[in-house]
Amino acid sequence: MTDTAPDVPPCPECASEYCYESGGLYTCPMCGHEWAAADSGESDSEGGQVVKDAVGNVLADGDTVTLVKSVKVSGGGGGAIKVGTKVRGITLITDGVGDHDIDANVPGFGRLQLKSSVVKKSS
Repeated sequence: MTDTAPDVPPCPECASEYCYESGGLYTCPMCGHEWAAADSGESDSEGGQVVKDAVGNVLADGDTVTLVKSVKVSGGGGGAIKVGTKVRGITLITDGVGDHDIDANVPGFGRLQLKSSVVKKSS
C-alpha cells in the first residue's frame, strides 16, 4: 500500500507512486519532477490539446500569464526568471522541447519556451 492520496497520479517521469499535491502542482519526491495538477490530457472540440495553467485555467494564444515559480534559464547568460514575472502575448505550441507548451517573449530574457505548469493566467 502507498502513502499517496488516492486521487494523485503516479509520476509521469519515473512512475513513482509517492507523489503529492503542492499548491496546484504534483511533485514526485523520488525524481523531483513537477507537473500541473490540472493536466488531464483533455482535447478541445477541434481535436487540439487544451493547455491549462498551474491552477486549471484554460490558456489561449495572446493571453498574459504570471510565473508562479522561479524558472532557471540554461544556455547563453543563464540566470532565473523570478516568481511574479508577467509575460504578455503567449503562443501555445505543440512541438516544444520536452513538455514545454508555451512560446513567449520573456522580459529581460527574450524568446523562450515555458511549461504551462509554472504560469498562472492573469488579466
